[in-house]
Amino acid sequence: MKAVIYDSFGARPQLRSVPDPRPEPHGVVIRVMATGVCRSDWHGWMGHDPDIRLPHVPGHEFSGMVVAAGREVRRWKAGDRVTVPFVAGCGSCPECHSGNQQVCDHQFQPGSTHWGSFAEYVSIHQADLNLVRLPEAMDFTTAASLGCRFVTSYRAVVDQGRVSPGQWVAVHGCGGVGLSAVMIASAAGARVVAVDIADDKLELARELGAEATIHASRVADVVEAVRAITHGGAHLSLDALGHPTTCFHSIANLRKRGRHVQVGLMLGEQATPSIPMSRVIANELEILGSHGMQAHRYGTLFAMMKPGKLDPGRLVGRTVSLEQSIDVLTGMDSFPGVGVTVVTAF
Repeated sequence: MKAVIYDSFGARPQLRSVPDPRPEPHGVVIRVMATGVCRSDWHGWMGHDPDIRLPHVPGHEFSGMVVAAGREVRRWKAGDRVTVPFVAGCGSCPECHSGNQQVCDHQFQPGSTHWGSFAEYVSIHQADLNLVRLPEAMDFTTAASLGCRFVTSYRAVVDQGRVSPGQWVAVHGCGGVGLSAVMIASAAGARVVAVDIADDKLELARELGAEATIHASRVADVVEAVRAITHGGAHLSLDALGHPTTCFHSIANLRKRGRHVQVGLMLGEQATPSIPMSRVIANELEILGSHGMQAHRYGTLFAMMKPGKLDPGRLVGRTVSLEQSIDVLTGMDSFPGVGVTVVTAF
């Protein structure tokens, strides 16, 4: 099969022919029909992910069709249209038994712990636990755009953030994760303030439901700007970028007893940011993480999409070929373009 592969961190990946995967007894092989290009893939390529072993094939936001199933698989067969959470469970640890596969003790992550979806085929373990059946009306590109960004944002806003209608939600960073959070929070009836440094991303945030926007480089104090718009601070705030500055702002702009959810990855030298802990204590703030979403929770997301409240397909900024994904991946640190880039030609 064709795959994008790199032999050392930071070195330009190459499009090569590599052996086709075979299914584990409990797993399947999926023909990749679409795969998103995510900043998490960039972090992996840069060497920020300790689970990656070289040589490596990136990619974790994908959809496709089952082409082969292991002898122990009971729920899936060739031809099934599927997607997979970017964090997949082992099925036997205490977290999996409690229904929290997103923090599985022995988690499987395509594109991290194993070769991923920047390829024609990808192998997935524990298929009966981890595969998600796609609705018949959902195309593969939209399904891939759910990826880690949309489902992680859904869990951050709905499950971890416990958003309620009428609450103010601040979203710091309007890339794929942030724009997903804007759409989801707005669909849930919240009032959204979007923060970024790019006019085109803020414009799209408004189109997706943001009631107010803040250009972070054009205001004297982002925190005070959010607090002024929200009349005292956000009830829920998300750092959707993953940077010490946006993390600090997201916590500091909360009203009393507000909730901060860290969605953007903070790796390498940025992994231990400064936090206004005195404000956390005095105002009884909550600091939460959001790490993917379990396969069994996708049904609630699909139900919200059915009446048109959510349309993740609107977040697809462009589609590219597998070969073009190399330039997209290596250029992700400059945050180019608007929305999600999806590979659709293999």
